[in-house]
Amino acid sequence: MTSTHAFWLAGRQATGEDTFDVTSPWDGRTVATVSLPTDAQVEEAVAAAYAVRDEFAATPAHVRAAALDHVSRRLAERTEELARLISAENGKPIKWARGEVGRAVSVFRFAAEEARRFNGGEAQRLDTDAGGQGRLALTRRFPKGVVLGIAPFNFPLNLCAHKIAPAIAAGAPIILKPAPATPLSGLILGDLLAETELPAGSWSILPVSNDRMPALVQDERLPVISFTGSETVGYAIMDSVPRKHCTLELGGNGAAVVLGDWASDQDLDWAATRIATFSNYQGGQSCISVQRVIADAAVYDRLLPRIVAAVEAQVTGDPNDDATDVGPLVSEAAAERVESWVDEAVAAGAKLLTGGKRDGASYAPTVLTDLPADVTLACEEVFGPVLSVQKVNGEDEAFAAVNDSKYGLQAGVFTHDVQAAFRAHRALEVGGVVVGDVPSYRADQMPYGGAKQSGVGREGVRFAMDDYTYERVLVLTGLAL
Repeated sequence: MTSTHAFWLAGRQATGEDTFDVTSPWDGRTVATVSLPTDAQVEEAVAAAYAVRDEFAATPAHVRAAALDHVSRRLAERTEELARLISAENGKPIKWARGEVGRAVSVFRFAAEEARRFNGGEAQRLDTDAGGQGRLALTRRFPKGVVLGIAPFNFPLNLCAHKIAPAIAAGAPIILKPAPATPLSGLILGDLLAETELPAGSWSILPVSNDRMPALVQDERLPVISFTGSETVGYAIMDSVPRKHCTLELGGNGAAVVLGDWASDQDLDWAATRIATFSNYQGGQSCISVQRVIADAAVYDRLLPRIVAAVEAQVTGDPNDDATDVGPLVSEAAAERVESWVDEAVAAGAKLLTGGKRDGASYAPTVLTDLPADVTLACEEVFGPVLSVQKVNGEDEAFAAVNDSKYGLQAGVFTHDVQAAFRAHRALEVGGVVVGDVPSYRADQMPYGGAKQSGVGREGVRFAMDDYTYERVLVLTGLAL
């Protein structure tokens, strides 16, 4: 008999009246049964967070930093256990799951460091005009209020960490909603937070069903919403609460540009390996996975077979096997959607070079060329292990191809030319440009987010803290400056 996992209500464990099962995408087994909070319990969590907001904002920095340090240490101590849990509920290969735990360790460590130095205040002389003689402005940041964090399934631990850690560091209470398919990793964070001395009500972790979210989103006691997920849902949230502060981390259509100077055998082998790895890691279920390769004609014919060979070398299978590179997608429905998009593209004239086959929730790593511009696969985020390769003539055409998308999250540019790197930084309409590598690189302390329909706002611990807070000025008068 599978035991029922409790959720975390205002810092304590609780159970509701109903439950749901979490199943493995790999073999369909029931991983856990999770309790659903009732409407009354959700109201209790919101009321507690709202009531504690002033107290939590005034909590000494060392208290918040110590709690964050504790979570970071405990995550590191439980790495293998947590990696196995991520792999079980998400289908992520165990080696990638271990990497995700390591990133979450860093996120909480970064947050502890930021909690100690955040909000020290900035002083500004105001006697630069005669009317400001003897006056000094001190600007500090204060929380906007309770944060509603909504996390996705693809990084079930680390993206929960990216919601919780900055909120605690900034002194903002948070209610976290983990993804229904993968709630267990988020709930584990509650186990660790409960070991700290944070005030009751300053955090809750509620696996609320998606159909009950609109009322929570629109609750006026939750003025900040931090959402990571699909473009459709993210913009629907923002449209429904136009007076709230929304941070939206949405989709991408990640492009890797290979310019003509990236031409040696060693260069092309490196690019092909990185492209193959990061078009397929997490089963392609990353908003910065490589979906498009845009290669200069000078290197295209030598690069393409290398990419195909490197993709075919990706080991697919049981995510519990250390040798596995590519596991299943999060569900069979997700794999069926990817299959339908590839089939549509091939029917419209795209050439299938490898892959293109589905087995349950698994989809074979796939490479296409000659992708028609109007098919779904060319326009939308595939969120699966599928890659298209396009030939262009020169840098200008390559950069134009990157920008020919409604998305603008990150892009990778393989070049040795520092001038080309700076031109890419100026020209590409994306939130981040990675030179010498794929767009899939993310350091958890750097500002991360997109342009165009890839979202608004930034994650990366300190930058999320800025989003969760606002500037408040204190003017001192009659000073001998």
